[in-house]
Amino acid sequence: MNPKVEKALNEQIHAEFFSFYLYLSVSAYFTAIHLEGFAHWMRIQAQEESGHAMKLFDFLNERGGTVKLLPIDAPTREWASPSAAVETVLNHERAISERINKLVDLATSENDHATTVMLHWYVSEQVEEEATADTLFHQVKMVESNPHGLLMIDRELAARPAPVAATQGE
Repeated sequence: MNPKVEKALNEQIHAEFFSFYLYLSVSAYFTAIHLEGFAHWMRIQAQEESGHAMKLFDFLNERGGTVKLLPIDAPTREWASPSAAVETVLNHERAISERINKLVDLATSENDHATTVMLHWYVSEQVEEEATADTLFHQVKMVESNPHGLLMIDRELAARPAPVAATQGE
């Protein structure tokens, strides 16, 4: 495996695991302020981020690379408001999109076609992640001064189904 691409993939695994930590921290914040639907939604999002990290982890192993797990810094734990917490998530997703785009550029410049193709899934995924976070941020911002509106969003987020665990052999 190309050493530059291997290093960049390890750094992205680190970024995805930080995303997992960040979403868990936001979930804990929402639990503390009794917005259980938001907490539920963020916890499911954390599980998705862990899956994103593991997809890269497995890909790196399949390609004969070496996975090098890096220390994960503690994420922010408190926010001034629900909209500030969701804005943190939105800004983080935008930063992850930038990282993915740079990874695609690197893999392309290094003629690593397998990595380039694999990363296309992440490019598409980030479009969805950013759009979802953007919509949630704007909805929360709209109702920020209206507790009833915030509770309506909380109820809607509580209905998000938990992901179905993959069975062995899939």
